[in-house]
Amino acid sequence: MQNVILATTPTLEGKQIVNYHGVISGEVITGINFVKDFFANIRNFVGGRSGSYEKELVQAREKALEELADRAISVGANAVVGIDIDYEVLGQNNGMLMIIATGTAVTAV
Repeated sequence: MQNVILATTPTLEGKQIVNYHGVISGEVITGINFVKDFFANIRNFVGGRSGSYEKELVQAREKALEELADRAISVGANAVVGIDIDYEVLGQNNGMLMIIATGTAVTAV
């Protein structure tokens, strides 16, 4: 993430925000494949957590945050504050997972 500070808070402790570059976002849409669905359905039947879905969710969230950091750099920012991450299922039979990370790109010193 190329030294971009990512924060859910509106300020950065020990830093002063000197420029606001606007709201930016990073989006990821990923499909859940048949094998993961099959084993998740078995897990639902017998109980417990679905490790394959959890791993997919973590990877997608990290990718959305990476994209957010890349967009911050592209607008001249070195940090993103007020980050919010939203999750949504899309598509026929809810087979797609969408993660959107939004925040305000800023320059902080």
